[in-house]
Amino acid sequence: MVKLIRGLIDSGALKKDVGEALLAQAQTEHIAAQQALRQAAAPVASAQPKVEPGDVRVPYVSQAVRDKIRDEVKGQIMAQARSEGWAAPNETPEWTKRIRVEGDVRLRNESRFYSDSNDNLGMVDWAAINNGNAYDINPNSNTVLPPQLNTRQDRKNQWKARARLGVIADITEQTSAGVRLATGNDDSPVSTTQTLGGGLEKKSVWLDQAWFSHQPADWLKITGGRFGNPFYSTDILFSNDLNFDGLAAQFNRKLSNERVSLFGTIGVIPLEYSSDKFPGNKGDKMSSETKWLLGAQVGANWKLDQTNSFRGAAAYYEFKNVAGKLSDPCYLYSGQDTACSTDWTRPAFMQRGNTLMLLRNIALNPLDPASTAQPQYLGLASKFRLLDLNARWETRIMNGYPLRLDANYIRNLDYDADEMFARANGGIVNNFDGSGGTDRSAFRSGGNAYMLQATFGKPAPSEKGEWNMMASYKYIEADSMPDGYNDSSFHLGGTNARGYTLGTTYAFDKNTTLSGRWMSSKEVHGQPYAIDLLQLELNTRF
Repeated sequence: MVKLIRGLIDSGALKKDVGEALLAQAQTEHIAAQQALRQAAAPVASAQPKVEPGDVRVPYVSQAVRDKIRDEVKGQIMAQARSEGWAAPNETPEWTKRIRVEGDVRLRNESRFYSDSNDNLGMVDWAAINNGNAYDINPNSNTVLPPQLNTRQDRKNQWKARARLGVIADITEQTSAGVRLATGNDDSPVSTTQTLGGGLEKKSVWLDQAWFSHQPADWLKITGGRFGNPFYSTDILFSNDLNFDGLAAQFNRKLSNERVSLFGTIGVIPLEYSSDKFPGNKGDKMSSETKWLLGAQVGANWKLDQTNSFRGAAAYYEFKNVAGKLSDPCYLYSGQDTACSTDWTRPAFMQRGNTLMLLRNIALNPLDPASTAQPQYLGLASKFRLLDLNARWETRIMNGYPLRLDANYIRNLDYDADEMFARANGGIVNNFDGSGGTDRSAFRSGGNAYMLQATFGKPAPSEKGEWNMMASYKYIEADSMPDGYNDSSFHLGGTNARGYTLGTTYAFDKNTTLSGRWMSSKEVHGQPYAIDLLQLELNTRF
């Protein structure tokens, strides 16, 4: 107000004497107001109660001040909690965001039906011989038959279960690691199915996966350890349960138009190492031998339009050092040898179908050659170098329902029946025409395999109400691939099999399905061996 009055006087809008009178009045009112304030405050101070001995004075803190102090303390505590990762409102610690758990549980009812026309003699369980003690093939020293496969007795309503539990950690944006456990009757690489029953005994759990991966670029990933199948393939070659040991590099990159992407894989897979202790009864041990799978694959995904897409891939797989070898002369009868030099060449795991050869060149006792025991192991007669061609076409028909068509062709480039007989030196033991002959003219095998499959509906139902129906046909000649790694259900695993599969799947809840499959198969060559398999399954995953 004082400044205003002085401004009016200076501008001439207010006469000087009138302005000075107004200034005097304003100053008087200001002094009176200050005195009134001091008088109003004096009674408050004098009204304070007298302090008695033992009294505690508590200063009054306004609500606004208390709120400010609370917010400041809370802010400091929460900042520390977030930086140390031990607490935050509506949050879990940071490290838990980089860990995820996944798994699945399956309950299966399985029935196996064998044809009455199956050959009931001579269906030897070669895998059992290789997994146990060698079998003496000399009828003069051994009158017991080798272990035999079941060929005619049905097995109905067998209940089986599978459970898998995995933990995956994202160490950084480029590096991950994972561990998975799974059930299984044994250490078979192609099945994690556990047969129930057994007197309600506890069931086994195995290390199914343990891997480490690094992604140096967004189009390249390198994985090492024990990991899932890195190749695009079907179960005619590699079982869906099969995991790989070793090292694999995968790439996937879109082209400039983004309708075509290229992918590929290179894998170095050790299949088996020779024992450091072989032979056990000698100081000089054998040199190191390793069986390998070397694989390379390249392919492309092509999105033709909104409803059609195509995927094609070509792969080359070389199984090194897996073929059997005839041993050096082996003097078992004298006790000089307890094992023969090529025992290590027998497969660590086999199913059935491949042509097999005797591995041991057993020296006969010159004092009693006719009665010399000849305990034998079996090895693969063929080498394996595979060309694998895959194709898939996906489209929509009948008001938008998905349809998927798959084709797979495999050729063993190393298949050579004459070379197999030469390597075995006459020791081929299976895959003959049934005439009783065991020479080259009676031998029946082949190096080709193929599969055709159609899937109508959602390929992998996961949401409630989704479904599919599928039909497939497989043809697998005896030496088209190693018999140890493909689907263990079709023809009960292995090669030398042909037949069809019909199946359907329905999701009755989220990630929970009911499915059924009927598989009918028989041999391609050799002794009659036909099997029908019915599988009803309840699956859920999380």
